[in-house]
Amino acid sequence: MVIFSAFWTFGAIFEAALAWIIMPRLNWRWLLALSALPSFPLLLFYFMTPESPRYFCLEGQKIDALSVLNKIAKQNGKELPLGVLTTDNEIEAQGIKNLPTEGTEEVAIPSATPLNWKDSDMGVLKSLLMLLSPKLIRSTVLLWVVFFGNAFSYYGLVLLTTELNNRSNTCHHTKAQSQGSSDVDYKEVLIASFAEFPGLIVSALIVDRIGRKLSLAVLFFVSCIFLLPLVVHQSPSVTTVLLFGARICITGTFTIVFIYAPEIYPTSVRSTGIGVASSMGRIGGMICPLVAVSLVQGCHQTAALILFVCIIFVAGCCVMLFPFETKGLELTDSISSTKNEKPKAVRAVKQEEP
Repeated sequence: MVIFSAFWTFGAIFEAALAWIIMPRLNWRWLLALSALPSFPLLLFYFMTPESPRYFCLEGQKIDALSVLNKIAKQNGKELPLGVLTTDNEIEAQGIKNLPTEGTEEVAIPSATPLNWKDSDMGVLKSLLMLLSPKLIRSTVLLWVVFFGNAFSYYGLVLLTTELNNRSNTCHHTKAQSQGSSDVDYKEVLIASFAEFPGLIVSALIVDRIGRKLSLAVLFFVSCIFLLPLVVHQSPSVTTVLLFGARICITGTFTIVFIYAPEIYPTSVRSTGIGVASSMGRIGGMICPLVAVSLVQGCHQTAALILFVCIIFVAGCCVMLFPFETKGLELTDSISSTKNEKPKAVRAVKQEEP
């Protein structure tokens, strides 16, 4: 997951460098057009990407799921274990109570249970309501706040880097400084973008050593420390250093939360849980320009920074309230197995004599 996040960082630095080259010479329309070009190759990669075997299982297309699994096994020089492919919801629906020990390869499918039952039959609404079930509601609500605060602070820092290095901002600049050749110092923006690399390194070093919760909380709180001095106007060099440090921390939290969040939810609702939480983050990303741009441009830098610090602090507190740490735990398969202990990830049930 940290390696995946690195490509986000490459994109952020590439965009900052492109803006440094394009904006002083052309305009934002050229920047937008050139920024869109790398997206076109994705259309080709979509045809090369295999579908999720679990999705095929949820849709009752187990032949297609086995085809993908066989291809994966072949590419890794392995063979699939013997048995019948089934889902955890099918096992629960069939009333199988005794889980097998490790090494079991066969699966018993009672004939009284229809084999064409699908997890997706429970519907979208029920899937969403499962996120608010007694076992998940605490994690779900806290995760929504963390995603909101994380996206709000990340995109806010990106915009603050631009606004606080804007020469046309007359709140703290002299008239001579305001008449520069370029409104925004894109060199400083590019320098701040490089903060994402140490953010990735820090998250990679601590996430498996001190745990997900503590890593997230520490980075959130340290980010507050970096932002607090910006409540009052600082020199351009000090502003860049402080934003650099804050962005290191927020990049680290963004990386770790995408590691921690999938581990909180059981497999049966993992995609729905992450999707809804990510939506909450997008809401934070849409709201933050009202703060980073409007307040700073309106000479309310102090109010803007205090709001950022408060939101980041609340996100850090919510991390500490998560019910359990997932470091070293195996992923759970269903809500019934969601608990604060190491669960057994089993897929096969030993066949019994009738």
